[in-house]
Amino acid sequence: MKETPRRRLLDFLGGSPTFVAEGCLVTGDVETAGPLVLCGVVRGDGHVRGALSMAAKSEWEGEIRAEQGVVAGKVTGVLSITGKLEIGATAVIRARVSARSIAIAKGAVIDGELIVTSGQPVVSFEEKRHSRSGE
Repeated sequence: MKETPRRRLLDFLGGSPTFVAEGCLVTGDVETAGPLVLCGVVRGDGHVRGALSMAAKSEWEGEIRAEQGVVAGKVTGVLSITGKLEIGATAVIRARVSARSIAIAKGAVIDGELIVTSGQPVVSFEEKRHSRSGE
């Protein structure tokens, strides 16, 4: 049986991600061995050795490094992604952002510098999927 093609970074989470639930506040540096799903708030620097997934109500203040990222929440500081970065329509980013490739949904707010390390153009798209929770 042929596997369904995976187009969104969220489809690649796999493994055992670390979760920070809605309503949780983490103060201090965060380091994970794999993916991180953030629904709450982090105030501190982070090193995610996998995909970073930020929900619409999530917030992160600090310097973030991750392999891939899907950001629908609020980021303030620095966001460094070694691979692909997808910025959702609900995202509010006040940061210096760098990634190998960047896709930005219409409606996202970005106040800062965007650096695409591969030299590819930034891709603009219209979100057609909605999260299961209706956000």
